[in-house]
Amino acid sequence: MVDLRELPRLRSCRTKRVSSYDRTGGNRDAIRIPRGKTATLAEIKESGCITHIWFTIACKDKYYLRKLLLRMYWDGEDDPSVDSPVGDFFGVGHGIARAFSCAVLDMTGGRGNSSAFNCYFPMPFDRSARIEIINECDTDVDSFYYYIDYEEYDRLEGDLGRFHAKWHRENPCQALKFKEGEPEINLTGDENYVILDAEGRGHYVGCNLSIDNRAGGWWGEGDDMIFVDGERWPPSLHGTGSEDYFCSAWGMQDIAYPYHGTSLFNKNHSDWEGKWTVYRYHIPDPIHFKKSIKVTIEHGHANDRGDDYSSVAYWYQTEPHKRWIEMLPVEERLPRED
Repeated sequence: MVDLRELPRLRSCRTKRVSSYDRTGGNRDAIRIPRGKTATLAEIKESGCITHIWFTIACKDKYYLRKLLLRMYWDGEDDPSVDSPVGDFFGVGHGIARAFSCAVLDMTGGRGNSSAFNCYFPMPFDRSARIEIINECDTDVDSFYYYIDYEEYDRLEGDLGRFHAKWHRENPCQALKFKEGEPEINLTGDENYVILDAEGRGHYVGCNLSIDNRAGGWWGEGDDMIFVDGERWPPSLHGTGSEDYFCSAWGMQDIAYPYHGTSLFNKNHSDWEGKWTVYRYHIPDPIHFKKSIKVTIEHGHANDRGDDYSSVAYWYQTEPHKRWIEMLPVEERLPRED
């Protein structure tokens, strides 16, 4: 949360905005993105820091929130530092828009699968910033409205990491089979679901995790294991269960708190079936690394479940960043039909 004591402090910067406003003075305040095309929302060529992003989108494709890709590039890099489907980036998976709010992201909800989307993660850059939307929908995006608010500086302060966000999916996770009478134990973390695998110096600031329950019953009990700077098992940060890492207990609750919650809660579930998204943002408690970090979580106790897992990890680090995983083709990003 913002330290209110800092609000009176006067700083040397210029506040600017890039938006989709109608340049003719009319009220057609959106851009159209044809099917298969890439739209550059912002191309900023100075030092600065993005402070707020707002989108709202009109698209007839049922799964536009999984088919539209958001990519961000800092300081002329070729590999994007942000690479995620739009919906997952803003905090809810499965191509679903759902009203929720936390400290850094929110969706307002609306008619059908429409929403406004907001992001408040600060995103500094030294020389340039480029933000793109790639339309992999079956239709054109009829209207894409946006604000990108930022501060412009004469010179960027030193020792600022670059913002990163990366989407990952395993559909399904491979459930381990244990022989009858054999203890279900995990003493390596090798088969865990990987939320983030990064190299460099930086700090991890959280994730959202989306689960489509394919195995039936309670999908939790997976320990989080976070390996810092190449350490072996047991890691410095070893948790006690999925709901515990996401700061809940005895299952997940229908809550949306500043740093943790369930942004997609299946209100009609009888035994944890269906689709879910949970989040944990390490805003007051980032996890620091000097050389590398690997953020993982078991899929079920000792990885004994085969559910559909997808996630977005958020972190800051020095460049260049590690090329971790390639974005899946659009057909492999689609959610499973209910």
